[in-house]
Amino acid sequence: MAISYNSLWKQLIDKNMTKTNLRLKADLGTATLAKLGKNQQVSLDVLLRICKVLECDIADIICVENKESE
Repeated sequence: MAISYNSLWKQLIDKNMTKTNLRLKADLGTATLAKLGKNQQVSLDVLLRICKVLECDIADIICVENKESE
């Protein structure tokens, strides 16, 4: 399975917010923001803080793709 945060970046664009603004408002570390940029797993707490800042649901910022090996 692969995680994608492309929807998160689209939300930021729609709300005219930078990654730095999100990091500060959601109290995220730079390492966490880097993980998001690399589509790596982060804690549920982090996702909930982002949702609170963006006033959205988790499904609006993350997509889990089921990729089967061939």
